[in-house]
Amino acid sequence: MRIKPFIIHLARATQRHAQVQKLRTRLGPDSEIIAAVDGSTLSRADLAAAYQPVPQAPRYPFALRPGEVGCFLSHRRVWTALLESDADAALVVEDDVELSMDFEAALSLAQRNLDALGYIQLQTRDYLGSEIDRQDGYALIRPQLTPLRTSAQLVSRAAAKSLLDISAPFDRPVDSFLQMHWHTGIHLAVISPACVIDRTAETGGSTIGTSKPLLEKLQREWKRARYRARIKRLSSSG
Repeated sequence: MRIKPFIIHLARATQRHAQVQKLRTRLGPDSEIIAAVDGSTLSRADLAAAYQPVPQAPRYPFALRPGEVGCFLSHRRVWTALLESDADAALVVEDDVELSMDFEAALSLAQRNLDALGYIQLQTRDYLGSEIDRQDGYALIRPQLTPLRTSAQLVSRAAAKSLLDISAPFDRPVDSFLQMHWHTGIHLAVISPACVIDRTAETGGSTIGTSKPLLEKLQREWKRARYRARIKRLSSSG
């Protein structure tokens, strides 16, 4: 299996340039930087074409911020790049992470299961779930609830094509979209323990989030809790 490494990097995130170079050195000369879509520069027409709230159950309770639209479009850009390459799969890494010392062992476990699963997360935290496979101290598991975050993942060509087909347009952030295996037909698995280290704080902080007034934060938390409860029920029955 030929795996093509892609690093999603937002050009204006200059504090992450050094981290991107570290990732390129680690991933080798075949690695490619994919220019992240800067949501703040998208026109209203571009935003409307990409993001269209629809009654997909459960309804996502928030309007997407431009940065969230840009993030989803960036992952769609990588899926497209994979299909345009001659690689069998994409190792997709965001520019605010560092790979653990034994990352290759985790990747090897993911690789040998990718044909059957399509999409495997390489996460920044440990998770529990039904064990699928085990190798070199790592377990491949399927949590009841697919974790959020798209820090790193291994994606097959078939999964990339399917995800592209059903995410034009999209109605929620990419990690929330990927939780919905009853809609996508792709039930993500996760490598645990964590094999990726979150370096967001050390590389300038989030490029998506913005601060909000306290009342709005409380209202969002209430809506988020209701949404997550619905996702959990669907995950359990799906």
